Amino acid sequence: MWMSEVAALKSEWKQIKLGDVAELRGRIGWRGLTAKEYTKTGPLFLSVHSLNFGDYVDFGDAFHITDERYDESPEIMLQEDDILICKDGAGIGKVGIVGTLPARATINSSLLLVRAGKQILPKFLYRCLSSPYFQEIVNSRLNGATTPHLYQRDITGFPIYLPPLPEQQRIVGILDKAFAAIATAKSNAERNLQNAREMVESHLQFALTRSGNTWPRRRLCDVVTGISTGPFGTMLHKSDYVENGVPLVNPMNIVDSRIVPSNRMMVNEDTRDRLQVYVLKVGDIVIARRGELGRCALVTKDEAGWLCGTGSFFLRLNSSKMEAKFFVALFSSKQYRELLNSNSVGTTMNSLNHSILNELPVPVPPIADQRSIMVNLERMSAEARRLESLYHQKIEALDILKNSLLHQAFAGKL
Repeated sequence: MWMSEVAALKSEWKQIKLGDVAELRGRIGWRGLTAKEYTKTGPLFLSVHSLNFGDYVDFGDAFHITDERYDESPEIMLQEDDILICKDGAGIGKVGIVGTLPARATINSSLLLVRAGKQILPKFLYRCLSSPYFQEIVNSRLNGATTPHLYQRDITGFPIYLPPLPEQQRIVGILDKAFAAIATAKSNAERNLQNAREMVESHLQFALTRSGNTWPRRRLCDVVTGISTGPFGTMLHKSDYVENGVPLVNPMNIVDSRIVPSNRMMVNEDTRDRLQVYVLKVGDIVIARRGELGRCALVTKDEAGWLCGTGSFFLRLNSSKMEAKFFVALFSSKQYRELLNSNSVGTTMNSLNHSILNELPVPVPPIADQRSIMVNLERMSAEARRLESLYHQKIEALDILKNSLLHQAFAGKL
């Protein structure tokens, strides 16, 4: 698509190779460098993670290496206005530009350093490399590749369409101004979405604190008819798993109080029948028993018949004492997430067990109060979901606008 538009470029634009206007440098292997050599202080050592936070390279979570390791590779010591490209791995094609250097810094072997020469403005080159134009070329190099990788020799030969310096400056100015407005719009949309989510949480907290002192408190074991874990790992065999079958519900499948199946975690129907005692029913509540505690969801008719996974609990409430939707809202609240984490066990990962759940104190308001709280909470949740939908639509539209501006800029139409 881009090559078909070359004819439309202004006459003063020149087609050149990236290597003609910039130096490209990469780490030559690891030179024996391993993670064991990372230090608490010293020069910064960047990975693709530093390209995940907008235009400018982020140094906040960079590793550190010794002065000796930094000094052995002077060709990749970073300078302001350097551009970094991820040339392999999950982030392949990501780019970032170095702003203010907080300290001496270098890169790992997954990144390529691109340093603009005198013919091209660093910001113009960065915008070109972050445009659909460059990404389309990246994708063409990756099609059919078993191990995606961008070779330095290939990047050196990437075609660049270069206008005179004053034209580069004009384009950079237009794009910077437009992208600043887009970033502000995204920030405002994100703030509105966060406010909507906090509104739901605040309403629940207000309801709990307003009347919570007068509500009786019971142990969780007193308001359920049973708490069970999923089957032990030894009950499931490699041959039980299939690509299309009965979904397992593990912690990873509990997302925003919903159950989201995964094709990677399904078993055949014979296994489900063999483990019938762990099959979920409408009205059951599944709870993550490790990792990010407080994740839980109500089983609806859509998930009935699925199998509780080894990483989850499922419980059945006494419906005369506790409404299932109220319990899910309560258990997912900030207050209870903090309570669960403070009572969890485990050294490497927070975990729950039967004893912790059985003894967990829960407020038990009258059923009428529970239902009243949920009517208001569900109304607010519906509004939050509406705003979230609008947010995603707006972000998608802003991303399309950004790509459109980049498309116009490097087709000579801006």
